[in-house]
Amino acid sequence: MRPVLPEPLRPLSDLARNLRWSWHAETRELFQSVDPARWAATGDPVRLLAAVPPERLDTLAADRRFRLRVAAAVDDLTDYLQGDRWYQRQEGSLPAAVAYFSPEFGVTAALPQYSGGLGILAGDHLKSASDLGVPLIGVGLLYRHGYFRQSLSRDGWQQEHYPVLDPDELPLTLLREADGSPTLIRLALPGGRVLRARVWQARVGRVPLLMLDSDVEDNDAAAREVTDRLYGGGSEHRLHQEMLLGIGGVRAVRAYCRLTGHPAPEVFHTNEGHAGFLGLERVHELGAPAPDGPGLDFDQALQVVRAGTVFTTHTPVPAGIDRFDRSLVARHFGEGAELPGIDTGRVLALGTETYPGGDPGLFNMAVMGLRLAQRANGVSTLHGQVSREMFAGLWPGFDAEEVPITSVTNGVHAPTWVAPEVLRLGARRIGPGRAEEALSVGGPDRWDAIGQISDQEIWELRRTLRGQLVEEIRTRLAAGWRQRGAGPAELGWIDTAFDPSVLTIGFARRVPSYKRLTLMLQDRDRLRALLLHPERPVQIVVAGKAHPADDGGKRLVQELVRFADDAGVRHRIAFLPDYGMAMAQKLYPGCDVWLNNPLRPLEACGTSGMKAALNGCLNLSVLDGWWDEWYDPDFGWAIPTAEGDGHLTAKETERRDALEAAALYELLEERVAPRFYERGREGLPDRWIGMVRETLTRLGPKVIAGRMVREYVETLYAPAARAHRALGPERARELAAYKERVRAGWAQVAVEHVDAGADGPEGAESPAQLGATLALRVRVRLGGLAPEDVEVQAVSGHVDGDDRISGATRVPLKPAPGGPDLDGRWTFEGPLALDRTGSFGYTVRVLPSHRLLASGAEMGLIAVPAEAAGQEAGVLLR
Repeated sequence: MRPVLPEPLRPLSDLARNLRWSWHAETRELFQSVDPARWAATGDPVRLLAAVPPERLDTLAADRRFRLRVAAAVDDLTDYLQGDRWYQRQEGSLPAAVAYFSPEFGVTAALPQYSGGLGILAGDHLKSASDLGVPLIGVGLLYRHGYFRQSLSRDGWQQEHYPVLDPDELPLTLLREADGSPTLIRLALPGGRVLRARVWQARVGRVPLLMLDSDVEDNDAAAREVTDRLYGGGSEHRLHQEMLLGIGGVRAVRAYCRLTGHPAPEVFHTNEGHAGFLGLERVHELGAPAPDGPGLDFDQALQVVRAGTVFTTHTPVPAGIDRFDRSLVARHFGEGAELPGIDTGRVLALGTETYPGGDPGLFNMAVMGLRLAQRANGVSTLHGQVSREMFAGLWPGFDAEEVPITSVTNGVHAPTWVAPEVLRLGARRIGPGRAEEALSVGGPDRWDAIGQISDQEIWELRRTLRGQLVEEIRTRLAAGWRQRGAGPAELGWIDTAFDPSVLTIGFARRVPSYKRLTLMLQDRDRLRALLLHPERPVQIVVAGKAHPADDGGKRLVQELVRFADDAGVRHRIAFLPDYGMAMAQKLYPGCDVWLNNPLRPLEACGTSGMKAALNGCLNLSVLDGWWDEWYDPDFGWAIPTAEGDGHLTAKETERRDALEAAALYELLEERVAPRFYERGREGLPDRWIGMVRETLTRLGPKVIAGRMVREYVETLYAPAARAHRALGPERARELAAYKERVRAGWAQVAVEHVDAGADGPEGAESPAQLGATLALRVRVRLGGLAPEDVEVQAVSGHVDGDDRISGATRVPLKPAPGGPDLDGRWTFEGPLALDRTGSFGYTVRVLPSHRLLASGAEMGLIAVPAEAAGQEAGVLLR
């Protein structure tokens, strides 16, 4: 039963159902004033309005000042939704719309549809797109149990709870047809079964988020459970979720655009491989007959789909990728199941692991995502490099650096994660408008206005935030211990647990083994000495969830909890259960140091440290993810790493962890704690405050999601939209025919001879001298291909000890006049400048070339010289 608001307060319902309130301080303060106690208990405007007594609503309706505040909030939201923003002010042809698919979205704690970093990143992407005016449509699933709620047993073992979510109690509305009936999305399943889903809408500022829900009465029991839990169930359950997300998601987008008039997406962005089946649905769409002629065949449609698809990979390890048995996938596609017009063999080929070490019996969702997308990226510079190496087998013959996977380093939505106190301090200095613009859009490389804030103000801000965190920790400790069965007589110590004047370190994230939750416990005596130091004590707050099926992760949680339960240290270290957005928004601002000690390079990005940095918290981290890219000793510390990777023996792993833990302790003992407690002339920790200032000034503009989304628009969305527009039906047929012809003839392409003549400076003793030029002549056999079908390149650069070229320069060679010789070989020629000293080498190669290819590596075809192709193709300078 939904409340009936008095007429003057009806606009509150609209304000509550647009999730912009979750990052707009003035709107939150408006709802807080409706009923402060209930707001503190719910933090959710929809639940708040349902719980407020009618007499209180009548009082507010009669309050002229409150009505004016409501009207001002409505006007502000209207201006935000309808006014031009960054995207609308850009020149050039940008996408009319972008569809953004993700299995989870962490927009607000009031809509608990996330488990960790992937979902929080997706929520921040939507919110920043809204702030920038990017015409995004979010697509996900509505999980009736969400992710799990975490509690602890008396002995510290993680326990999971799955509260049922009622969509009518969430800030959602049903997508309905013109006649008022709910829009239904249908998927065919094997055996004549049908999976039906309704579409719920959340408004994330300007961005609609469509969420498919299979809990429909007409479904059978198994189909109703498809969207029961996030990352739950067995393989077939997960496959059904991913089919509904990808295939059903495209159909939901089509229905939404049809019913609302929203522009159809020109770009489809899949956030990780879970939504990869969206490409198959689009191939299926393009195969349908068009009003002006027949539809496209599979290969032709594939070119169109690839041109407009962006794929973002988030995992640096193969084990993090969803893989299904090929027979299971085959059973769900083809005649009698979904997409009957598409040959099942073509579907399976998209996900086949064709690289060395791949399993031909498995269907790999990330591999399919890469094959269905012309543009792909990792989520930090280091992760882009790791991804190119991990997937290099899909482009045989190419060096990893040429694998067409770029990177866009993640960012975080500053208005969501910056504490109100930090925002107010900035607004006092530069004005609310400029502060909002800086946090949401960004632009300058430095926030130099931070320099106007005095050391005293910065330190008072840090003390205030730390004090608020201490109160939060005590409240949560008391609740957690009561939940574990402790009585009042056991909880007296909590009133003095933690200290607002003590150096506070935070560590909160998911608990897979590679994040090493318990690295800090390697030497417990040394950790105790840090916690209890008489002059420079440290206190540590820890939070995180292990996956319900991960007993190893649960044991790590239990180990940490048991240490924190010790009466000798429990006032200095705490594990807080049920980590989520609501807790995180209190945790990041109040910590002085944010700790991150993953096993390098397994942290794709690690955005929690970014959120902490935006509040003036310093990072202490292994050089992994974003910290590897932006670390500077002026605003943080790098934990040295031992040699090794994820394939060490147990003994090697133990040694590596011991070395890195010792380095962590040493940093805390010798550098971090002394810097925090050191006082200058005014009684302030001058050097610590200087690091806080550098963090805000130099890191702040980099870590915001506004910067991230602008990079997506400029480097991925806009090029994808242009490529999509360039591929009308005729050009799609042309490109598909070109690829078919090149693949069929590539076995006959060969570099048969390389000849290099000297053209050095006057008086040069040999051609192998800086400033000389080699005149290259390359004889190439093309079989049935023509010179315009390929590009012959000279590749030159430094040569390492393994005879590999690094820092390569690539120069195209031109066909020589006269056509092929009597043996059908073509000659290509051009100059090669010897422009660097040291070990220098070159080679030549042949690549496919077509104006509609995104890169020469796109097709994964390459021809290089055989050993005897030319004795000049070696090291030239030393």
